Parts: sequence; structure tokens; C-alpha cells
Amino acid sequence: MAYVFLIHLTCFTLFFPFHILAQNSGLVSVGSILAANESSIPWLSPSGDFAFGFRQLQDKDMFLLSIWYDKIPDKTVAWYVGSLVNPVPRGSTVELQAKRGLVLRDPQGQDIWSTATIYDEVNYGFMNNTGNFIIMASNNNTRLWESFRFAVDTILPLQRLTYGSVLYSRQSETNFSRGRFSLRFHQDGNLLLRVGSVPILDADAVYYSSQTSDAVNPLNSGQFVMFDSKASMYIQMRNNQTMQLTPFGIPPVSENYHRATLDFDGAFTHYFHPRTFTGKPNWTAFWAIPENICTAMDGTKGSGVCGYNSVCSLVGRKPVCECPQGYSLLDPNDKYGGCTPNFNQSCDELEQLPVEDKYDILAGSDIEWSNKSEYEVVNPSTEARCRKACLQDCLCAVAVLRNSSCWKKKLPLSNGRSVTNINSKVFLKYSKSDLPRQPHNLYPASARSKDRENLILVESVLLGTSLLLNVVIIGAICFGFQVIYQNNKLNLHPSKNGVEINLHCFSYKKLAEATNGFREELGRGSFGIVYKGEIKVGSIKDTVAVKKLDRVAQDAEKEFLAEVNTIGQTNHKHLVRLLGFCYEKQHRLLVYEYMGNGTLASLLFGKTIRSWKLRTQIATGIARGLVYLHDECSSQMIHCDIKPQNILLDDYYNARISDFGLAKLLQINQSRTLTNIRGTRGYVAPEWFRNTQITSKVDVYSFGVLLLEIICCRRHVEDVDTGEGGNAILTDWVWDCFQEGRLDALVENDFEVLEDTMKLEKYVKIGIWCIQEDPSLRPTMRKVSHMLEGIVEVMIPPCPSPFFSTI
Repeated sequence: MAYVFLIHLTCFTLFFPFHILAQNSGLVSVGSILAANESSIPWLSPSGDFAFGFRQLQDKDMFLLSIWYDKIPDKTVAWYVGSLVNPVPRGSTVELQAKRGLVLRDPQGQDIWSTATIYDEVNYGFMNNTGNFIIMASNNNTRLWESFRFAVDTILPLQRLTYGSVLYSRQSETNFSRGRFSLRFHQDGNLLLRVGSVPILDADAVYYSSQTSDAVNPLNSGQFVMFDSKASMYIQMRNNQTMQLTPFGIPPVSENYHRATLDFDGAFTHYFHPRTFTGKPNWTAFWAIPENICTAMDGTKGSGVCGYNSVCSLVGRKPVCECPQGYSLLDPNDKYGGCTPNFNQSCDELEQLPVEDKYDILAGSDIEWSNKSEYEVVNPSTEARCRKACLQDCLCAVAVLRNSSCWKKKLPLSNGRSVTNINSKVFLKYSKSDLPRQPHNLYPASARSKDRENLILVESVLLGTSLLLNVVIIGAICFGFQVIYQNNKLNLHPSKNGVEINLHCFSYKKLAEATNGFREELGRGSFGIVYKGEIKVGSIKDTVAVKKLDRVAQDAEKEFLAEVNTIGQTNHKHLVRLLGFCYEKQHRLLVYEYMGNGTLASLLFGKTIRSWKLRTQIATGIARGLVYLHDECSSQMIHCDIKPQNILLDDYYNARISDFGLAKLLQINQSRTLTNIRGTRGYVAPEWFRNTQITSKVDVYSFGVLLLEIICCRRHVEDVDTGEGGNAILTDWVWDCFQEGRLDALVENDFEVLEDTMKLEKYVKIGIWCIQEDPSLRPTMRKVSHMLEGIVEVMIPPCPSPFFSTI
């Protein structure tokens, strides 16, 4: 019997997979590899609480290299490599190597990321029970690298933030691209929350400060931020005193998991979650800074937590964003992306009809917007005078009466929030033609059901002087035509240290070093050459795109800084973000975020036909970005050069418009009239060749050409078989195919499109409407966006050119 037992023991010893035993101990041996697929087994900590590996995202073919809580239902991510290299496609791998540590590769075997700071040979990796992945050295058993030193948006107990440490928010709960907010432990000892991710001290961008800096006596300043083993967070001062951040009554660590995360909405929140599953899988917020994120951003730059024209209410420590009645989300999938009015208004319309016949005013209270939206004050004023002043001003969207002064505001409205105990009255303009059939409240019922207290606050807005005034539609103007925004005056005080926006003023030497002497060229455009670079922000290196401008005057300091200011104020998910600039002697450079998936041109005109669904999403995104430039940013921008090369794609293949706002920079160095041609041949609207006013309709024309390219995956001028041979201009060929009812010829061999003929026809008709030779026949970009999204019916377009109608 003993002999049989020894045989079984020997077989067990020979064939037992000891890598499983090693994994359960948290140890990862050199040469271990994980693959991005559903069957990949992650590297677990000894307790099994944490796992290191690839997390599958909503897009089933994309994975996130990350560390997550493995025992709870939602597998919450506590660390990931970063938005610049994540997510990665199916088939990617990560390997622990002896010389380089962790190495992440794409399915083709190309390096994407590595722990390149390794200075000694690796002995092993260790996924410990605190959520920290550690790489240990062979010689002296020291730590070569650990994930705790490279936090992204979350810190865990036993983790600390030292000088220069920074957390970045995500775009959303499920989008791991870098968001709008950052938390930084600054060199002066302050813990700061700010809008934007560039490490500069800009008072208008900061919405929380720990006030732990003392320039007179540095010993009274903060030294580091500690999240200790008991889940207590505090700032350790240089004089050994502490400033407690966490309130009393911390749920015990023995029974709960803890984490502190810079949420995508801008709040730094301490969460806890029961270690034993209780049927309630969600994390509970224990405390947050600031306490009320809705009101904390009052006075800061940008759109606020909820985006422009939205209103923020706090429910259970979390912001709830709602569009007022009469408004819709800019992006139906993004509640924090801002709102847009459902009706249009312009100053020109007032000439056709008395203002009282078109608009009325709704009186209310308990809502406030940033004073950055204010453009005129009527002082002294009464309720009747304030109401009339807004009603008769075509620029006015809302007026606020406080302390006998009437403050008029225009769109876009920023930092909207519900407030109480303020001695003010709000007058909201609305269009009579957009009156609802039944009275309703300012916010949809979905938000009111969440919190009765907030319902009481916002219902006070319904107070009016007649039944008609109980019908709530927030009046708004249509984000302006060009003449409206040309009247806006920037309150700029430019200096060589930077303009009054969330931008960093880089030295030329810094950018030369970041680009390795401007070595790696990404592309060339109308304004100069773009180079790839790396700029260190805290402990993380960010990849950036640096554009050297070569057609801007060297002696136009005020004009240059004013235009950079205007570009820097833009904030939209479909625009490439400007991070900083250089204004030094003869050098003019702009620093942008880097887009890893290149240009739309490379996607459309490659050898492989890309997904029809992806192409339609890209077209919709470009349209939304142009709507923002034309109607919703603080100073209207006409792009003047919309083409595939100026549409970049981020990590999720979202369309991002680049080079916007540069048309005015080009003007600084050139004496040009409105009829001088800007743009690229084939995308240029006909009015550029005539002595006529240039409006935003030139971008509509260019978008129409681009939309047809997106549909057909062919350039605007290309060899196309028209039945007669020879070259064909894409716009002409599309019109011929549309007239003759053979749209299938446009997408030959693209079977995905051929199965979606209704959308194909709709998109072709939209493209033809956009390329109408007469600008007045072209729709606005807002209407184009609504047509693409199915909100507005697309009628049959006329022939785009009178020339063709006569032959």
C-alpha cells in the first residue's frame, strides 16, 4: 500500500504544474507571459484580492493592461499602464524579462510599453496583497520598479504621493483615455485639484487646495500625502505635524477594501467595499474633496463638471448632470458632455418679427452659472427692467438679478449648478415656437426621482407670473453666427509667462529636447511641420505632438497670444487638445496631445476597407466637433481646411479635429482679403473664388467632400471607372450615381454598406446637400449633425451646381 502511495506521489511531483503554485504565492518568474484574450489567467496576489493582467473592455477586441480587485463582482481597476498605450488589441502580450522588466507588445510583436527604468537584472515579479506589483533585482533583492510609484487615477492603502506625484482622471467610467482633471502634490507642499493636466500654477484652473504651503516657513509646508494601512489619509508636514483629510469613523480595513480615486467628474473620492459579498456590489463613497464638486468649480475656467449649458446637482456626494427642458445632450452617450438647445435663434430673425412674438421669459431662482458667461450689466435694475433687457437683446440667453443689478449672460453657459439661499432671480429666455404641449419641470423626471431634496430646489424655478410661465423651456440663442462672436472682446493680459488659460508656456530648449532635436516628423501641413516628442509630467512621460509654425509673424505678440488663448479655451471630445505653446524670439510652436491612431486619411485610403459602423461614427464625431467650433465655443472658429489629414484618431478611434483656429494665426503674417483662398484643393468651397463673404458654410462644403470620401473610401480626385474611362472627381461621380439610382457602385465590394442601403442613401444625400455651390442652400453644421443622427429628416437634394443642371 505504501508502495502505491509513493508511485502516486512521484507522479504528482513530476506532473503538477508548479507555475500555478507560484502564481498563488504572488511570485512571477522571469519569462512569464500573459496574452490579451478571454482565456488568459492573470497573476494573482497570495490572498487573491488583486490580479495583474488584461481586462476585457466593452469593445470585446480591446483589453486593458491593469491591476484590479479580483474578488468583487465588478473587478474594479486600481492601476493601468496609462491612456497613451492603453487599451491594446486582442493578441497583445506582456512578458517579464530579465533585462527590461515588463514589456508590452502588440499582436505583431512590436514594443508598446516597458518598465524601461530597470537598471539591474530582474530576479522575479511579485503581485502583493496591497495591490502593488513589484519587480525585484537579482543581486541585492531591491525593488527595481513598482506600480505604486506610477499611480494613474487611484491610490490604495500604504501608497503615498510625493512631490510631483499626479493623478489623472479618465474620460468616463469606461473610457480610460485621459480626462479633464488632475490631482497633484505640488513642490510647494499643496495638494491641488485643477482643470487640465499641464503642471502649471494657474489660479483660475484650481478648484481645490489643501492650503499646506508656507513660503515664509517651509517647515510648515506639506511633505507627502499618505494613505495608511488603516485607510486614513493625511498630509505629512515637514515639522512632523499632520493635516487629516479623512474624517472619523473609517470603515475597518479588515472588513472592507478601500481606494481613493480621482473620478472622471473631478472629485477625489475615498470609497470602501465589503470584502464579503453582501449583494450590493457597488462601492460606497466615504468622503470626497471638494465636498460639493458642483459649486467648487465656480470661477474656474472651462465648462464645469457637466459641460456647457447643463446644470449640476449633488446627490449622495456625486454630481448629477441634467439638460434643462428644451435642451439635449451633445452626445447622447455622455451625460457630462454638455447640452445644446433644440431650437435655433439668430439676431437676423428679430428683423422679421417683433421680439415679443417670438420669445418670452421664464422667471425662477436657485440656479446659478459662472460669471464668465456675463457680458453686460444693467445697473440699477428692477425685475421688470431686467426681464425686458434680456428679452430685447438677441445675445441674451439668461439674465440674473441680484443686489439691484441685472447681469446678462450669453451662451455657452458654464459651471451651471443648483444653489440655495441666494438672493437672486433668474430670467430664462425661450422660443414661443418651441413651447411644450404640456407643462413640465426644468429637469427630466429621471433626475427628480433620485433625490427629493434636489427636486424641491429645482422646482422653485417654476415660479412664474402666469400659466404660460409655468411651461419651462430654457431660452437660448443658437450659439451665434460669426457676427455675434466677432463682437466678443477677450480680456487678455498676455505675457511671456503664459496666457490666462490652461496652457503651459514651454521654452524652445525644452521642446527641442522633448523632440530629440525635432527628429521624428509626424506630418506637414499648411502651417508647418509636426514632430513627435515626450514631455515629462511628474513621474510620467507624455507623448505629445509639437507643431512648428512657419507662417506667423514674429512681431505680433498680442495677436499671437490672443489666438492661442482662443484655441486653448476650447474643450470638446472631438477636438485635439492644445497643451501649451512656445513664444520665444523667432520661434512659434504649439504643443498638442498625441493621437496614437494617426490620421483619417491613413484609415480611409489604406489597402483594407474599414468598418462601415466605424466610418459612420467618425463622420458623426467630426460633425459634432464642427458644431462646437461654429456655435458653442466662446469665440466662433471657421476651420478653413477640413480634410482627412486634419482629422486625427485617438486610442478609441474617436475623430479629433486638428489645426482648428490656425486660420487667424496665418492672417497675422499675411495681408489677405476674405476672398484669398485658404484650404486644400478639392475641399475648397466655391465662394473662396468669388468676391463674397466667407462664413462657416465653407467648412460645411469641405465636410461634404470629406463625408463622400468616408462613404466611398476614395479620394476626392481619383481614378474611378465611370463607364467611360478616365479620371473622375468624386463629387461629380457621386451626383451621377445618385441621379441614376446606382449607389451600389459607390461602395462596390463593401458588403457591410450594401446591407445598410437606407443609411447609405441618407449619408449620400447629406453629402450632396453640403456641397451645394450656393452657400445659402447648404445646411448649418448643427443641422448636418442632426441629419446624421436621425433627428432631422433628409430631403432629396438639388443638383449641387447650376453648371450640371444645364448640360
